[in-house]
Amino acid sequence: MFNQAKQNNKLIIIAGPCSAESREQLQEVATALQGCPQLTLVRCGAWKPRTHPGGFEGVGEEALRWISSIKREHPNMRFAVEVAQPDHVEKALRYGIDALWIGARTAGNPFAMSELSRALSGSDLPIMVKNPPVPDVNLWMGAIERLQAVGISDIAAVHRGFVTPHAAPYRHEPLWQIPVELRRACPTLPLLCDPSHIAGQAQLVPSIAQTALNLGFEGLMVEVHPHPEQALTDACQQLTPANFLTMLSQLTRRTQPVPNSEEMQLLREHIRLTDSQLLHLLADRFDTARHIATLKQRSKSSLYQPEQWQTKLSQCMAEARELGLDESFVKNLYEMIHMESIRVQEAQLDTPTHSAQ
Repeated sequence: MFNQAKQNNKLIIIAGPCSAESREQLQEVATALQGCPQLTLVRCGAWKPRTHPGGFEGVGEEALRWISSIKREHPNMRFAVEVAQPDHVEKALRYGIDALWIGARTAGNPFAMSELSRALSGSDLPIMVKNPPVPDVNLWMGAIERLQAVGISDIAAVHRGFVTPHAAPYRHEPLWQIPVELRRACPTLPLLCDPSHIAGQAQLVPSIAQTALNLGFEGLMVEVHPHPEQALTDACQQLTPANFLTMLSQLTRRTQPVPNSEEMQLLREHIRLTDSQLLHLLADRFDTARHIATLKQRSKSSLYQPEQWQTKLSQCMAEARELGLDESFVKNLYEMIHMESIRVQEAQLDTPTHSAQ
């Protein structure tokens, strides 16, 4: 399914409610989406992991019965559910579910992934793996590798954002560099985006979806509910079927190769030269930091000078604003440069400097 779609350059579209709440709800969704030519799978949660006890945790096996019944009425529709335990896998197989996904909490747990992998061994179901909550590409890759180790080959990675202190205005911070790094490491792996969980608000879903397509993602996994205001889970981020279909009609997919024109070659050469200049400037900056470390050693000064650092950061941020640069990016960049400067100075002294931490 996923591998074939990627090979055929076909956009993968997965849509449906966060939770299967009733047969009537699923029937209404299926009826609304049956005319969507791009639809690959209908998604719906049978088992829902909740942060706190007492919330709606899905109806379990009953949802699989509803799906089985609706599939008989809509034989061309295929359905996907989330699994977190081996018995979920067994029940999904028994009811003929077409694809499965592994949620963020489960994907971040190597023990759970090992158990699920063993339960899935020997099946040929397409499997989606969402990124773990923490921004660690290796943890995400490890979950995928455990499935590959038992012979699962039709796998797609799903980017759904990360839990960070700086996610606003989104529910989960996109941190696009993480899925981009996964794409570098696993270039043949289909990569999907779950804009609903990143956005956390229905009105932000289309812009996140478009960003994913701009970055070359192979598909989208969107939460769609016939009556979002009545949803038992994730009410704020679910689209109505009408809004979902409107969004699809307005998205632009960029699949054409970059033209190798003379102008493009000149621009790429300009970037190459600029990158070289940046590296030389960084090398010069760290060389200066080594000289500063020598002066600090003579005066027995701490490597980390908070007031000096805050003054320098404020100056950089002010200049960034004048140049029209993204302040968040500049702040992150200079914090990395600052920590590397401390490391360089500490190495220059050749002794541990705990006060620099």
